[in-house]
Amino acid sequence: MPILRSLLLLIALLSPAFGQDGPQSAVAAKEAAQAMELHLDGVAKAGGRPDYSKPPASDLYQRVFDLGQLAAFPPPTAADVGWLIQWFTAASQTSRLIMYFDTKPGPNPDEIAVLRNLKQYESQYASAMNFMIRVAAREATALSLFVDQLAPEQRTPAREAGLQKARSGAAELLASSIGLVAQDLGPDNARLMSGAMKDTRDIWATYLLRDDRMKILSLLTRAKGMVGDDEVKANLVAFADTLTAAK
Repeated sequence: MPILRSLLLLIALLSPAFGQDGPQSAVAAKEAAQAMELHLDGVAKAGGRPDYSKPPASDLYQRVFDLGQLAAFPPPTAADVGWLIQWFTAASQTSRLIMYFDTKPGPNPDEIAVLRNLKQYESQYASAMNFMIRVAAREATALSLFVDQLAPEQRTPAREAGLQKARSGAAELLASSIGLVAQDLGPDNARLMSGAMKDTRDIWATYLLRDDRMKILSLLTRAKGMVGDDEVKANLVAFADTLTAAK
């Protein structure tokens, strides 16, 4: 197993550092996420702690959460749905690896271990959430464009259910992000995450289901009263104002 782990890590790290297009970047992120899981498994078995500032973890992390590459792409189209979902999935899996490192699998993870991971790797987790909010916003746009181009007979119950699930999933991501920002994040990390919500607020205003939008607004109202940083508060206010104005 150690030999296999080393080979898979080597393959992931020797792949082109930056994809030339969305699908290539998504595949690179998927491979890096798989390699990260193997790497962290080895670290845990050795009784160590991950160091995301050094290779191989730092290189794998960059492959998954490559915000610069994502931002360089043109605005999303309906054709981008597949690779955006793949990239978001890789990012989501990797963020969970960071949060749940060295915890036993199951519905009730070790809360002390989770809090320790969030405290030690707060910056990495905040950067991951910043990326996830932004890639999810692109995914939401692409998915909306895809649905808009469907003929009436193509709007099957299965597709409608899939869209509803995706919209609810976006609300869960935002709710989790608001909860983290309202707690004990450092100011830089809180600004990063709240800034991502502010920058993508126009997308969420039309994409979120009405009930989910109301829940997010309620969370934002509470969060605004809990944060002390002016920039973070301004970001949350801007997000809330846009959701309030949505019909």
